Amino acid sequence: MEERTRLLAVDYGERRIGLAVSDPTRTIAMPAGFIARRTGKRPPIAELIRQADARGASGFVLGLPLDGAGEETPRSTEVRRIAEELQKRTGLPVALVDERFSTAAALRAIREMGGSTRGRKGDVDALAATILLQQYLEVESRRRTHAGEAGEAGEAGEAGEAGEAGEAGEAGEAGEADAAEAPQSDATG
Repeated sequence: MEERTRLLAVDYGERRIGLAVSDPTRTIAMPAGFIARRTGKRPPIAELIRQADARGASGFVLGLPLDGAGEETPRSTEVRRIAEELQKRTGLPVALVDERFSTAAALRAIREMGGSTRGRKGDVDALAATILLQQYLEVESRRRTHAGEAGEAGEAGEAGEAGEAGEAGEAGEAGEADAAEAPQSDATG
């Protein structure tokens, strides 16, 4: 039986939920479609779980829709509840990642390639989830690399514990703070 190592990313929007999945090595993120939301209906948690099962995901990465100043919004509160419910129902780790600019980055990428978003809003949402997941994968890769370097220098205990907390991706404050640094870390090199 193949070990489940993929992650399913969720870009939670008002009308659509963009999905992305990682490769088994957690190196590359790929678009995985979208789920249409119905106004006034409960969040489609069962469908998210079905998508994770179908894709062999061993964890979730949810975009946390903060406002421009990084403050909570009504939708970020809803996403936190969904994260808790996914973790409770599946037992799988759930990471929350700042997604403030993922949709804008997806739109920019499509325009730079000369594409149009007309009639392709679901594709934009899936691409936004892909960008979100790729940033998360890169942060986790750097964290594992730094934890390995610290271990070689005799500091494995402290660095290993920090890395494990981030890799578990629990919907807690530590995982969010680390994952939210992805855009800033990339910008500073």
